[in-house]
Amino acid sequence: MSSIEKLLEIMARLRDPASGCPWDVGQDFSTIAPYTIEEAYEVADAIARRDMADLRDELGDLLFQVVFHARMAEEAGEFDFRAVTDAISDKLVRRHPHVFGTMEERRRGAVPGAWETIKAAERSARTPAGPDSVLDGVAIALPALKRAFKLGKRAALVGFDWPDAGGVMAKIDEELGELAVAGKSGEQDAVEEELGDLLFAITNLARHLKVDPEQALARANAKFERRFRRMEAEAAAEGANLAEMDIDALEVRWQSAKQG
Repeated sequence: MSSIEKLLEIMARLRDPASGCPWDVGQDFSTIAPYTIEEAYEVADAIARRDMADLRDELGDLLFQVVFHARMAEEAGEFDFRAVTDAISDKLVRRHPHVFGTMEERRRGAVPGAWETIKAAERSARTPAGPDSVLDGVAIALPALKRAFKLGKRAALVGFDWPDAGGVMAKIDEELGELAVAGKSGEQDAVEEELGDLLFAITNLARHLKVDPEQALARANAKFERRFRRMEAEAAAEGANLAEMDIDALEVRWQSAKQG
């Protein structure tokens, strides 16, 4: 028995209504989805920490999530784990004609834009009836920052985009002005809407600058955390408490932490 067959058998036993685990038996796609997302983030965290032992374990946890969903689908008569692996294998071959295609396609090599063209054809094949949108397939459950980035990228495929980063910066200035007006109005819904517009514009600036906004924000988070912890450590070493300092004293310590 292969390792994957063993895992599939374990999953089947866990889901057995008569002798399985009550918790596993009681789950469905919607209740398991949050765990799937959490495991994906834990994989990313292990990579960021360069912890290979932890990465091995987290990849196993993520694989288990795939097996869990596939088992529930099999029980519902929809598809099984083999169908999942067959589908991804077919997709990878289809989307890499420069590797798996004809001799002419392999000779030509990777063609710029081919990936999106193939994906668009796949979307059209899945929804042959009704109008086809270039935005189809951008998952609603994506983190909002990543989804905004993808929506802007898709819209740009049909020319709905600023010509350069300067145009996006002007839009950001415009959105900042509208946010200031909304702030003065005291209307919280308006403030939220304008702040959302500003964040959306910033993701488009990231796209024009060829920067992943999720990665950029993650780096900024890490930098802030590193500096703030240094502030706390330096204050503690002096017997001081940040919470008891005024903003001017905190700023002095912040500038010192930035130099560390």
